[in-house]
Amino acid sequence: MRQIFLLILLFIVGQWLVKALRRHDAQATQRGAGAKGANGGARPSDAPQLAEPMIRCAECGVHAPKSDSVMVAGQPFCSAAHAQRHAARPTGRDAR
Repeated sequence: MRQIFLLILLFIVGQWLVKALRRHDAQATQRGAGAKGANGGARPSDAPQLAEPMIRCAECGVHAPKSDSVMVAGQPFCSAAHAQRHAARPTGRDAR
């Protein structure tokens, strides 16, 4: 019976320590976030970096970053060469 009581006590103390450490980290983060840049605003390096959107090439199907893609006639391509190849492809009755 003593062993069970000791385990419960250790569990409670462990939970208390975890919460205390989280609280301490949260306070340290808030103090660090209070530091502002020279212009009074938050520093740009503190802003979260979002992933760049990816597009699927209409010619080969490869996914490429949107900033590196080429848009021709409303269709995205991974390179200018694929856009030219797609434009040179016969369409309609010529495709037969």
